[in-house]
Amino acid sequence: MDCVFCSIVAGEVPADVVLDEPDLVAFLDRRPVFKGHVLLVPRRHVDTLLDLPAELHATVLGATQRLAAAVVGALGAQGTFVAMNNVVSQSVPHLHVHVVPRTKGDGLRGFFWPRTTYASEQESAEHAARIAAALAPAVDA
Repeated sequence: MDCVFCSIVAGEVPADVVLDEPDLVAFLDRRPVFKGHVLLVPRRHVDTLLDLPAELHATVLGATQRLAAAVVGALGAQGTFVAMNNVVSQSVPHLHVHVVPRTKGDGLRGFFWPRTTYASEQESAEHAARIAAALAPAVDA
């Protein structure tokens, strides 16, 4: 199976990683809605939320919460949009949570997701470093 997210997790495809933990990896989306748009994925290949093992539920939700706080803190966003597609509109068939920085008047309306690009690899790496630095450590349950 060719899965780009599995390749990122394995280190075979480069990515701007902001979180690297035993069960999860988070990295910048290469086609962000807004700069700082993060994707959180389980290391284990899981197609959709319906396939996520129960033992990872709290881990995924906890990391999503920490990423949302980090995106706000690191980028000066006023909030975040957190989303997950299951099959329909899921561009990569590997469970991933979108954490998108938001500010009032940013132009995002409904479920129309315009995409942008980073000016350079350096710019995306700088966004990733800022988010990673603002990320709270995981708390063991």
